[in-house]
Amino acid sequence: MWIADRWKDYEVLDTSGGEKLERWGDYLLVRPDPQVIWDTEKSHKGWKHPNGHYHRSSKGGGEWEFFHLPEQWEIRYDSLTFRLKPFSFKHTGLFPEQAVNWDWFGSLIRSAGRPVKVLNLFAYTGGATLAAAAAGASVTHVDASKGMVSWAKENAAVSGLSEAPIRWLVDDCVKFVEREIRRGNTYDAIIMDPPSYGRGPKGEVWKIEDAIHPLIRLCTQLLSKDPLFFLVNSYTTGLQPAVLTYMLSLELRKFGGRVESGEIGLPVAETGLVLPCGASGRWYRQEP
Repeated sequence: MWIADRWKDYEVLDTSGGEKLERWGDYLLVRPDPQVIWDTEKSHKGWKHPNGHYHRSSKGGGEWEFFHLPEQWEIRYDSLTFRLKPFSFKHTGLFPEQAVNWDWFGSLIRSAGRPVKVLNLFAYTGGATLAAAAAGASVTHVDASKGMVSWAKENAAVSGLSEAPIRWLVDDCVKFVEREIRRGNTYDAIIMDPPSYGRGPKGEVWKIEDAIHPLIRLCTQLLSKDPLFFLVNSYTTGLQPAVLTYMLSLELRKFGGRVESGEIGLPVAETGLVLPCGASGRWYRQEP
C-alpha cells in the first residue's frame, strides 16, 4: 500500500462505526467512510466536539451539521496551499491520500532533466495540477465542472502558482482528448482521476466500468515519443489494483517501462493502522 504519511495540516485521528474523525488544520470533521465497517469504542475526545459532522441519510445523500466551522479555510502541503469548504455529499474539495501520488510524480518531473508537459483529466480542484506545476511541469487541467476549475485556480493563486504554465479548461474529458489527437498535440505524462459516474457539460454520461479502458487506450495516442509517466486513480470498489495493472500493461507495453498498482491509504493516529482510500495504477519509464 502507498501511504500518504507526510501531512502536517491533516490527519485521520480515529475511525469507527462507518465514520472517520479527521483534523483539517485547526478543525475537526466527522465524515462517513464506506471502508470503516468496524465498530470500536470512540475514545478520542474529538468525536464529541467536532466542528462539522456529515450525517448520511438512509435514503441516500445526507447533510452537514456545523459547530463553529468557517465557510472556508486553508491547509498546506509542502509549498502548496488548498482552500477547503464543506460541500455536497461529504466532500471538502481535497483528497489528502493523493499526496502520495503527488510526491511520486513530482520526483519524476524534477529528475527528468527536460521540459515536461502534463495532461490532468477529471482534475477537480487541482491537487495534482499544482503538485506537477510546483515540480516544474507545464500542465493542462481539464474538468467538466466550471466551479471546480474556478476553485482550482483559487488554489493555484494561494499557492503562489498564478503565473505557472497551467492551461485551465472546462470541457468533457473524452471529447477534449479526441480533439487533441486530431490537433496532433502530445504530452509527456497523463494523470486521470475519473469518477465512478458523472455527466459532462452537455449531459454526456460517464460510467467508469464502460469508459475507463477505452479512455486509457485513447490517451496513449497523446503520449510523446519519450513519455514519463501515466497515472490512473480509482475510487470505484470494482476496479481493483490488479485491474488497473492489466489495463495499463495492455495499452502501454509498446513504450516499455514498468507498471505498478496498489491501494493508497492514510495512517490513523489512534490505532497506528492504515485506512484504505482507493487505488492507483502507475506506469513509468524509471524511478527518479
